[in-house]
Amino acid sequence: MVDPMQPTITVAITGASGAFGQALLRQWHRRGARLIALTHGEAPLKVVQSTGEAVALEQVRWQVGREADLRPTLESVDVLVINHGINPHAQRSAAASERALEINALSAWRLLELFAEVVQQRQPAAPGGPDRPRAEVWLNTSEAEIQPAISPLYELSKRLIGQLLSLRSLDLAGTLRLRRLVLGPFRSALNPIGVMSADWVAGQVLRQAVDWNCSLVIVSPNPLTYVLMPLTTLSRWAYFRLTTHP
Repeated sequence: MVDPMQPTITVAITGASGAFGQALLRQWHRRGARLIALTHGEAPLKVVQSTGEAVALEQVRWQVGREADLRPTLESVDVLVINHGINPHAQRSAAASERALEINALSAWRLLELFAEVVQQRQPAAPGGPDRPRAEVWLNTSEAEIQPAISPLYELSKRLIGQLLSLRSLDLAGTLRLRRLVLGPFRSALNPIGVMSADWVAGQVLRQAVDWNCSLVIVSPNPLTYVLMPLTTLSRWAYFRLTTHP
């Protein structure tokens, strides 16, 4: 578990310029973390608290398909939050399908594997020195993993990354602490009619992950999600464990 009292925790967040990404930056800033905002845009990212206080962060620009370029940045990261994504809504063309799968699923999978490799290659702490917190990946899959989101390509891509996370957790759990973020509809550019605020959702996410040490983090107004998601992840884990080998 990440100890919020440790001032040396370094958190990197993809999709940092979006509503939820910025909300996570604000929440982690309140806990004293060093922040790295991973963004696609070139414009400087300015995040402020409700008090007007600016959130101190390092901004790193990257592109989907070039995840390996982030290796030097990830060397210093303790918690990687994979949060970027798109919502194609009603599109169904081949180009839209490729883009949704690439951004929402394959890019996230590549970052997961890259960070696991980086962590495995880290040098152990010096004798007598402070222990580094166990590295973590928080992956935002959304409740579209198991429920309709009125966007078929979004659902397909989120289900794919959810399945990949379940499959790879069988081998990566010894290297990384993996946390799955299953979020209901919150207001953002992707979903302007969301029923929850991004800041409230981010606060609940950190409460469950950091304070309660949950691996499956669910924030949703839909009570079915709290029943179906644990059953889904458990059944996947059992099926993959029985039918695959390292």
